[in-house]
Amino acid sequence: MKYMLLIHNNPAAIEALPDDEKTALFGQVDTVMKELQESGEWVGGAGLAEAARTKTVRVRDGATIVTDGPYLEAKEQFAGYLTVDVASEDRAVEIAASWPDASLWGMEVRQLIGG
Repeated sequence: MKYMLLIHNNPAAIEALPDDEKTALFGQVDTVMKELQESGEWVGGAGLAEAARTKTVRVRDGATIVTDGPYLEAKEQFAGYLTVDVASEDRAVEIAASWPDASLWGMEVRQLIGG
């Protein structure tokens, strides 16, 4: 079963971390990625560009409305994703829990439909 693991974090908080803590955080990411590649569970994923470059598109009464930038009240934002192909939802949750952002902010686990 394929799952998308959505990474949520606070870029300002990451930027404020001392260099050694930032290095440790990204080292944890590298460790999880290596394990997923070696196990064959890695399907793909990517980080996202800064939220200030966001465009929200809505169509209302036939008119396209494009809004620039992040207008969320929360400091946390959707920062990236990874897609895994695993035997169970429990395994997807286990992987999400091992991602360092889960211990600082949060990870969302969503099964892919038709993938």
